[in-house]
Amino acid sequence: MTTDVSLATYIDHTLLKPDASREQILELCREAVEYSFKSVCVNPLWVSTVRTVVKDTEVLTCSVIGFPLGATPTEVKVFEARGAVADGADEIDMVIDIAAARAGEKDALVQDIRAVAEAVHEQDAVLKVIIETALLTDDQKILACEAAVEAGADFVKTSTGFNGGGATVEDVALMRRTVGPDLGVKASGGVRSLADARAMIEAGATRIGASSGVAIVRGEQGTAEY
Repeated sequence: MTTDVSLATYIDHTLLKPDASREQILELCREAVEYSFKSVCVNPLWVSTVRTVVKDTEVLTCSVIGFPLGATPTEVKVFEARGAVADGADEIDMVIDIAAARAGEKDALVQDIRAVAEAVHEQDAVLKVIIETALLTDDQKILACEAAVEAGADFVKTSTGFNGGGATVEDVALMRRTVGPDLGVKASGGVRSLADARAMIEAGATRIGASSGVAIVRGEQGTAEY
C-alpha cells in the first residue's frame, strides 16, 4: 500500500478524547514518528509524555488550551499555555472567547488572543487560534480571523471537533481570504480521507488536524473522532 508522504507533513496527529489512555497516546506518538506527521496534538496532561517520545525526531509536540469551550478567563488560558510550553509543547491551539465573537466584540477577542500569543511567543512556541466555525456566522468568522491577525497569532484553526460540525472547504477558503497569505490556516474536525485533506489544502489550509492521519496518508477512510 502506498503512503502519501508529502501530505503527512501537513498533519497534526490528534487524540483529544477525555478517556484517552497512556497506551493510546504512546501509539499516537509511534504512528507520528513512523509516518512523519508534523506534530502530535494532545491535551495538556500528555504533553510531557509526548515530548519524551518524540524529542529526538522531527515530530513536534502540540497541545490545546481553553479546550474545548474557550469559556475560561484569559489569565487561566495564559497560565495553561505557559505550563504546556514549559512541559515541552512546541505549538499551542487555543479556543477563543466564542461568546465575544458572536457578540461582535473584536477588542475582547484581540485582548484574549494577544495575551496568550505573547506568553507563547516568549517561549518561542507557535500559537494557533481555534475560532469554532460551526458556532459562527460568516461575518463572525471574519471578525475572529481579523482579531487573530491583529493579536499576533501564527495560525487560525477551524474547529475543536467537539462543538458541532468541523472543517469545510468553504470555511477554509473564507479564513484564507481573511488572513491573507502569511498566516497559517488549520483545517480540523471531520477530515478523515485523502480527498478531504487535499480539498482543504487546495482551499488554503497549511495544516490538517485529524485523528485519522494514518488512514489519510494511506488513502483509506478513517473516522472523525478525536
